[in-house]
Amino acid sequence: MFTGLVEETAPLLALERTATGGRLRLEAPGIAPGTQVGDSVAVNGCCLTVTQIEGARLAFDLLGETLSRTNLGELEPGALVNLERALPANGRLGGHFVQGHIDCTSPVLAFEPHGEDRRLEIALPEAYARYVVEKGSLAVDGVSLTVAEVGEASIVLWIIPHTLAATRLGALQVGALVNLEFDLLAKYLERLQQVGKG
Repeated sequence: MFTGLVEETAPLLALERTATGGRLRLEAPGIAPGTQVGDSVAVNGCCLTVTQIEGARLAFDLLGETLSRTNLGELEPGALVNLERALPANGRLGGHFVQGHIDCTSPVLAFEPHGEDRRLEIALPEAYARYVVEKGSLAVDGVSLTVAEVGEASIVLWIIPHTLAATRLGALQVGALVNLEFDLLAKYLERLQQVGKG
């Protein structure tokens, strides 16, 4: 379980493709000292298992499903990724409940400055629109954000200067794909209603 509060941004060193997926390597001097092989780390919001540590360098094995469902396979060496270690049992939940299970990727439609803040508009896939409400929570590349507006085919979120500086969101470009994880509680509520009707 994660919170959507990014601990560090780190550069991608390499993505090595394999017959069934790939291996992601990155430089993470901020979180590597407290990380062990087998730990879970959210990389752009996607829960991955640390498989190798060499100093400040971490490696993660990726399944084909991970590459097809997330934006990790689109990244070039040098691109920054958002990192968050799993929430400890006695940790503070400052964002919202984030599993690290990406639902889909979606393109950035607009990223406009408004004073020191930015207005971020992302396409909203119809299949997931039922999970989004105004003032609800959404994880975008692993960052816990509050939905400001819900349109017919898009959502708007406002990004404050701290988030722009502390995450990879500040470097977003129109057309870029972002990882989206929709609210866990909404999914469980939907499932409970379905089972109740059955």
